[in-house]
Amino acid sequence: MTHELLIAHVKKLVDPRPEDLNLFTSKLREVVVTKGKFLLQPDTHVKHEYFVVKGCLSAYYLDKKGNKNIVQFAIENWWLGDFDAFYNGVPSKLHIEALEDSTLLAINYDDLQILFQQAPIFERYFRVLVTSAFISLRKRILSSLGKSVKERYVEFCESYPNIEGRVPNYQIANYLGVSAESLSRARRKMRALKKT
Repeated sequence: MTHELLIAHVKKLVDPRPEDLNLFTSKLREVVVTKGKFLLQPDTHVKHEYFVVKGCLSAYYLDKKGNKNIVQFAIENWWLGDFDAFYNGVPSKLHIEALEDSTLLAINYDDLQILFQQAPIFERYFRVLVTSAFISLRKRILSSLGKSVKERYVEFCESYPNIEGRVPNYQIANYLGVSAESLSRARRKMRALKKT
């Protein structure tokens, strides 16, 4: 049952053979993280990437002053991990915390390399994911450089549909690089416009 969501996600992007899918699912391991617990903390060796089956998590780093800087939220159908640490074998820099009770599917780095060799369609699948993530990151950077709080929030809602109510306002503001007060004002204006 937990594999069905991921299989559907794969099939939206590539067209794997049944034997390729069987190999892929055989490499996955279910991981459960309860709300408030950490999937990952800094200075650890990262051996897995994770697909969110159920739940909501945030990835963030702490700057030298101890301030939290949220770099990603992950909800159903999203991949999550410290990709620099995973692919480059360096210690992790991120905290990944469950904001809700969450169920994930983990794939080990070595198993992923075997998968790429034995079922190359998955190399294409992960390449599409990486390309999409790069484009999203570029959009986020450009948005933070020149868009209003309202425009940034609208883009956030498009990237993370149905997340409102699941993530506190101050965390969304942190992710957008604005104050919680500025975000609250922008949301109030948007609600007022919808009523008129």
